[in-house]
Amino acid sequence: MRKKNRGVAIVEFSFALVVLIPLLLGTFAVGLNLIRSLATIQLARDAGHMYARGTDFSQPGNQTILATIGSNVGLSTTAGSGSAVVILSTVTYVDKALCASAGKVDAQGNPSGCTNYQQWVFTQRITIGKSSIRSSIFGSPTGSVVVNSTTGKISLSDQVTNTGDVANFSVGINPYANVNGTVSGLPSGQVIYIAESASTGLNLAPYVPSGVVDSYTMF
Repeated sequence: MRKKNRGVAIVEFSFALVVLIPLLLGTFAVGLNLIRSLATIQLARDAGHMYARGTDFSQPGNQTILATIGSNVGLSTTAGSGSAVVILSTVTYVDKALCASAGKVDAQGNPSGCTNYQQWVFTQRITIGKSSIRSSIFGSPTGSVVVNSTTGKISLSDQVTNTGDVANFSVGINPYANVNGTVSGLPSGQVIYIAESASTGLNLAPYVPSGVVDSYTMF
């Protein structure tokens, strides 16, 4: 009887491995990406805090500091390299006061020729790291919009008249409220600082079909 049962345990163990090995691989992949996700979220928070407090990330030294903070997700100051990206955007709301500051009002002070009136527009865009990993969910300055290659700043003229500078806030984020035609929210001229981060994690289908994790913060 014992001779007939020889090798049965090995066969049973082999069948168990068919289930256990995929479970082990899945746990390993999800665990690694969870760690990468937490690090990416923290990078967006740190970058957003620094950006909103006035850190000039157009300066190489400040970019190096941010790359050090994001070293655990592979952030690099060299464009197109590394395994992470940080997208920094400053946006503002085009109201009558901003139209007036650009000279785009009529004799009564009403917007005239102010194409982007009542729209959110970019005033600055800085990208650090490998931009091909992910684009901004809020869009990017496009067309004839000129983004200063050094500072990332966008001219007032483009902000109020160039439709390519309008940000995409259809994701449901709008700090302004319009109640019976009265717009309330941030004071005129105030801006919102947005920091988006994304990094490439472990791509192991079917457990982790996409290896890119991302996060964003607004201040």
